[in-house]
Amino acid sequence: MQDFEEYIRQGEPAQREKASTWQTAIGLQDVDGLKPSAYLLDTARRHVEGDITIDEVQQLIKTYYQSKTNHTGDEDDQEEADRAAANITRILSRHTLAFNTNGYLSLHRHIFDGVMKHAGELRPYDITKREWVLNGDTVNYLNYEDLRRAIDYDLEQERQFSYKGLSIDEQVEHIAHFVSGLWQIHAFREGNTRTTAVFLIQYLRSIGFKKINNDMFANHSWYFRNALVRANYKNAQRGVDYDYSFLVKFFRNLLMGEQNELRNRYMHLDYKTTAKVFETTYANVFNWVKKYKEKGEDGLGDRRGYHKADEEVDEMTLLKRQLKQKEYELEMALLEVRMLKKLDEIERRRYTEKANMKKNMKQSKKLAKKK
Repeated sequence: MQDFEEYIRQGEPAQREKASTWQTAIGLQDVDGLKPSAYLLDTARRHVEGDITIDEVQQLIKTYYQSKTNHTGDEDDQEEADRAAANITRILSRHTLAFNTNGYLSLHRHIFDGVMKHAGELRPYDITKREWVLNGDTVNYLNYEDLRRAIDYDLEQERQFSYKGLSIDEQVEHIAHFVSGLWQIHAFREGNTRTTAVFLIQYLRSIGFKKINNDMFANHSWYFRNALVRANYKNAQRGVDYDYSFLVKFFRNLLMGEQNELRNRYMHLDYKTTAKVFETTYANVFNWVKKYKEKGEDGLGDRRGYHKADEEVDEMTLLKRQLKQKEYELEMALLEVRMLKKLDEIERRRYTEKANMKKNMKQSKKLAKKK
């Protein structure tokens, strides 16, 4: 997010902190395909510079949209992104946490104040959500009658859990499971992932994780959501089990400073479509994903014929080996380009479909009000 990078690299400490917080707050809007307005970005920069307070930012955003008499669908989405981002920035600048169910509900209310009519209220119905990463299937979210009891239980279990004596690897594994369970409850009509992420940042700070790589939420919020989906999805007929590996990679980058590659396509269940794109077999794609989950990028290397170390073979064999490796790397690069183009096409279609759906829903509501 180039708008704040200069402040983060070269700004004063206060400017760096504000800029990092804004990056996170704006990046989190991407989980719902929302982008901020140019007005929000300009106003945020004034806040980072110290020209205005966060209270003034929120008031300016409110006045800006109140002055618009007719909203388009895109402007409604931008208003949600702008208001929610400003609210999240205010929340994260306080370094406070209410680690209980009422605090969790209150957090949702503060994030979506002025955005959602039912902000801070538990959803009164069951839900399903078609997921791109599941090829249209849904996670089984908790039934609405048990929402409060489930939040009470998860938070109390975490409160009593002791991190004493655990290695950082074990801590990360536990945090991934805790956050996954809390997210699966899906307590609200909308805004669950953004609320979970902000709550998580507050909680991690409170238990001693002071140096959190907030770039992860700024740049990989959609990956974070898809990883939560895969951690909560099981389908015996499709041979799919709950898979926390993607979420753990995210948290290892977030908390340990690792550089694990975070690609949404590695989480997608539709191996057949992927095999068609790459002109290979279903079995190959399945094995690639399996190797990646087990060994990361090292698992994708071509090890055929590599029975001896480089220093154990003659010069001609070494040259042939290096040439073969270069050819393999070129092939992988070309496949990467083709896959990225295909993913761009899919994501553009996903964004357009979502925008059209929101627009149609809003038009239907307006027509219903007129009647």
